[in-house]
Amino acid sequence: MLEIQKKLKSSFFVILSLPSTAMGFALSIQIAALSWILNTKYGFDIHEVGIVWAAGPIAGIIGQPLAGLASDKVWFLGGRRRPFILIGGVLTALMLLALPNIHVISDALGFQPTKAASELGEGQVPASIYVAIAVALILDLSINISFNPTRSIIADVTTDDTVTKGYTWMQTISGTFGVLAYFIGSVLGNIELIYVGVILVFVFSVIPVFFIEEPEVLSQGEENNEEGGRKETDIAGFVKVLLAHAPTWVGIQTMFVFMFAYVQQEYPDFSSKEVGSVINWSFLIFNAVAAVLPAFILEPITHKIGRVKTHAICIAIMAVGYAGMIFLGSTSEYMIYGMMVILGIGWAATVSLPFAIMSEKVAKAKMGFFMGIFNLSVVLPQLAVSAFIGGILAEAEDKTLMFYIASISLAISAVLWFFVKDNGPVGNSNSAPSGGGHH
Repeated sequence: MLEIQKKLKSSFFVILSLPSTAMGFALSIQIAALSWILNTKYGFDIHEVGIVWAAGPIAGIIGQPLAGLASDKVWFLGGRRRPFILIGGVLTALMLLALPNIHVISDALGFQPTKAASELGEGQVPASIYVAIAVALILDLSINISFNPTRSIIADVTTDDTVTKGYTWMQTISGTFGVLAYFIGSVLGNIELIYVGVILVFVFSVIPVFFIEEPEVLSQGEENNEEGGRKETDIAGFVKVLLAHAPTWVGIQTMFVFMFAYVQQEYPDFSSKEVGSVINWSFLIFNAVAAVLPAFILEPITHKIGRVKTHAICIAIMAVGYAGMIFLGSTSEYMIYGMMVILGIGWAATVSLPFAIMSEKVAKAKMGFFMGIFNLSVVLPQLAVSAFIGGILAEAEDKTLMFYIASISLAISAVLWFFVKDNGPVGNSNSAPSGGGHH
């Protein structure tokens, strides 16, 4: 075991964050480029884009819990989470490579394109929606295969007192690279962003896991609680976390998938590249806020008022930000950027604090499985957005409707979070580092 892991130094938290950063970078590319590339390169309409986005969450419903359960039980290649991170990382890199080449894959496999060349605009190429769905499905499933193990490994190697630090550092490092992703997309273009992502995802998934030593035996919680293991799994509390977290993702996913339609509506004179640039700059700012806040602002606040209250306040602020987008977003693209600063506060909390809150409710030995179940509070809302909200927005003349949906969803989520029991301000526990070292 590296000395920095034994002493849980900040440098170890950086290494521990890199696999999750790889998946976060891939997710940033998916958010920035998937809708844009399907619409501008292949000519898919808003409804078809929604169908493609639905493929991944469907896979995640089954894939995440199974991958989590398996990662709790297996020991392979010197790790429990390591095999899933390696396999998922390689597959993710390959599917990113496939994104700008869907038409090539369609032709090679003999699939008929969704639209004839005569129906497409200048610069668009014929491609099959079936191949696009397959690529999106494998991409999302690959991210899912890796994402939970990259988060579970943090709980595996930290204590109750340091788990929040682990997850906030995870988001700070991941968020910083997320900013880089949107910067590359804004300055160089989304196609260039995808190819950079292929290399980064591969390197950050494969190399760091060999410098993290996993405990071969995870504490069961109830038997080892005094040695620092998680308490016996609190099912009632865990369900409250799921119910509070799900509405957050209804609102956030609505913006992720359909932001391009809003920008196209409000700025009809913008070219497809300019639309892509506005989206990239928006999400760059969104992720920049989320990169800075968790480790340097939110984590210290949790020591004073607790994780749940901190998170609920951030989600309420995000609801206000979506309301602001309704009334101010159409005035200029710079106002959109301003609203993204406010929205980034909620995003900073969403991608860091719920994992720490959830870890309070679950025994370590069951973390992978429950992390997979926890992901249902993400993928089911994502599926609802694609299946139902996509159809509503396709028919709506005013795409601003998406921000009404988002604002109401986040307000509901904020209220529900106040019903989740908090263990109090972070750092009040006397837990020692968990046992169960590598044999």
